Amino acid sequence: MSRHLTDRGVDHVVLERDTIAHEWLDSRWDNFTLVTPNWQCALPGYRYDGPDPDGFMTREEVYRWVRGYADTFEPPVREHVSVRSITLAPDGGFDVVTSASRWHAGQVVVAAGGYHEPIVPRFAERLPAHITQLHSAHYRNADALPEGAVLVVGTGQSGAQIAEDLHLAGRTVHLAVGNAPRVARFYRGRDCVAWLHDMGHYDIPIQDQPGGSGKRENTNHYVTGRDGGRDIDLRQFALEGMALYGRMTDISADGVAAFAPTLAASLDAADAVAESIKDSIDAYIARAGIDAPREPRYVPVWRPGHEPATLDLDAHGVTSVVWSVGYRTDYRWLRVGVFDGAGHPCHNRGVTGTPGLYFLGLPWLHTWGSGRFAAVARDAEFLAEQIVPAVRASAAA
Repeated sequence: MSRHLTDRGVDHVVLERDTIAHEWLDSRWDNFTLVTPNWQCALPGYRYDGPDPDGFMTREEVYRWVRGYADTFEPPVREHVSVRSITLAPDGGFDVVTSASRWHAGQVVVAAGGYHEPIVPRFAERLPAHITQLHSAHYRNADALPEGAVLVVGTGQSGAQIAEDLHLAGRTVHLAVGNAPRVARFYRGRDCVAWLHDMGHYDIPIQDQPGGSGKRENTNHYVTGRDGGRDIDLRQFALEGMALYGRMTDISADGVAAFAPTLAASLDAADAVAESIKDSIDAYIARAGIDAPREPRYVPVWRPGHEPATLDLDAHGVTSVVWSVGYRTDYRWLRVGVFDGAGHPCHNRGVTGTPGLYFLGLPWLHTWGSGRFAAVARDAEFLAEQIVPAVRASAAA
């Protein structure tokens, strides 16, 4: 956003509570990688130009890449400045109270993402005190946890990859499987992301998607970019000794976790999504007359013979629990009436019903790519084109 405003000569300031790109180091585990290929990382006037365009940057590489982008145009960033409140000003615009000073802004772009407060279920309060518990945002590596088995709760992108990280480190892993879908890493000779990119899948507006704005509640598909990229197959993990369970529903004060009988259905549903994506790729290849290698379809390598209803943590040597059940938004500081009953901002492509207030970088802001490097620059350009006329009109008034 700052780059587009800079290019258009719009006076602005970027307020950052910590430092540029700090989240890439502070809220990612040591072996984190992107799940989208490096060639899809493109910001205004700045693309990935490293030696591995089809690879997946590590957290340190992403951090350096974003910092390098900032160095190309020196954005007017005020670091270590937290926004305490934003309210409508009596005479128009917005009053902004920060940890450093007060501001008046004619227009405000909220680019704080959609993942603010880590979610931990209330029943976690009953977890015995001798068992370490942490959210996936605070997980770093297997060695940072006490010796012993680990229960990972949730199988979105973070949960599935953290379970793999622990599994590869030789830890005994118990995994409570949620309803996240999965996607194959490669199919018919290419990364599935490359196929979907060519098919225009990342460019379809949310209103044209099945379910419309309900897409914003969807969980991302689990896959990994680790070691050059590969599938995450929970069934294969089970064959290798990982214990799988259905959705976790409760835990008793003596450390017995309870699970719903949802494991088989969740595994089948995740596989069905992966296979449906392959169906769409097959159809695209046929329509376009592309000469692509054939590939046999996935056959489940394991099925649960029974679904455990409980897990006695102490009896199974579980010393740590990693909660990977998502985040909730926290816009309490934004005291402007642009939210729905669930606390989500109401907007059309980032433009709210309050003149001068915009959102950027949210999942599904406009397309599937909006919350990624794939399309955030395009969304920012669209908002800049809304902002510039308003700035000029205000200056002429």
